[in-house]
Order: sequence, then C-alpha cells, then structure tokens
Amino acid sequence: LAAIDRALAENPRVLLAIEGGAASGKSTLADLLTAIYPDTALFHADDFFLRPEQRTAARYAQPGGNLDRERLESEILIPISRNKAAVYRPFNCRTLSLREPVTVLPGRLNIVEGSYSMHPDLRGYYDCMICLAITPAGQLRRLEQRNPSMLRRFVDEWIPLENRYFEETGTESAADMIVDTA
Repeated sequence: LAAIDRALAENPRVLLAIEGGAASGKSTLADLLTAIYPDTALFHADDFFLRPEQRTAARYAQPGGNLDRERLESEILIPISRNKAAVYRPFNCRTLSLREPVTVLPGRLNIVEGSYSMHPDLRGYYDCMICLAITPAGQLRRLEQRNPSMLRRFVDEWIPLENRYFEETGTESAADMIVDTA
C-alpha cells in the first residue's frame, strides 16, 4: 500500500500491474485494492486471451504467447496511459469470441491484473508492478478448491506455460515487489 500511495503522490494517474501464477491471488488483491482506493479502474488480462484464429504453434512458442498482448496494449494500456477511456471487447471463454464493447474511464489508480500482464512488451506502461509468488503445493491446493474439474488442465497445460513465461521473461526480477501468497 505504501508503494501505491507513493506512486499516487508522484503521479496524477497510476498504472499498476499485478502478475503471478494461477491461483496466486491476483484477482483477490485487485479486488482489495479497488475497495481501498475508490477511484480505481480494474482490467483483467483474462479478457485478452487469444481468439481461436490466433492460436497457432508459432504464437504458443512465444513466452506468454497465449495472451493477446497487442490488443491489451492498444485497447487498455495506450488509452489509459494517455488519460483516455479504454474501449475493449472482453474475451468470452465459453464461446471463444469477443463480447460487446465495454468502455472504462481511467481512474486515479488503474490496475491490470492477470497472468502475462507484465510481459516485457508491456512493462514500460506501468508505474508499479507487483508479482505474487505461490508454492506449487499451495497453487495446486487453491486450484483444486476453486475448480476441481479444471485441475488437470491447469497442471498439464496452463501452469507449464506460465512457468516457462516466468523463467524466460524474468518477471519476478522486473517486479517492483514480490508478495509471497503461499
């Protein structure tokens, strides 16, 4: 909170990234900060998953390639960093398509939470970057509690992609702070 308060004291508008592995507490922390700081705009990286036509072997070969970071940058990060409204179409995981457009005015605090939100291509937009760390055992416990039917997919597919991304992009070392959520 002190780091966010400092950033808010030094800037008219703050763009904050909250990154971490699956079930590390990114959404929980973002919701808590939204309750503490009333003038907050919150964006979820999950709204920027790749559409089916973007899901190629070449794209998945890139660390963090399963996020449409180009769309996150053009629809959220650029407008918010210029103090303009963000107009974007959230991704619908059930239909694998984009929903109707959403317009969000910039807040004094603007949070982008989610895996891959601190991709090296996006880091320059943020005033503050927080990385949440969780042990593998804690991650599995939380994922099983949250959605037992999807646990196998997390273990076989999504966690290995996240781990590779963290290793190859130096996410933790780029963060302004690391919070252990185990």
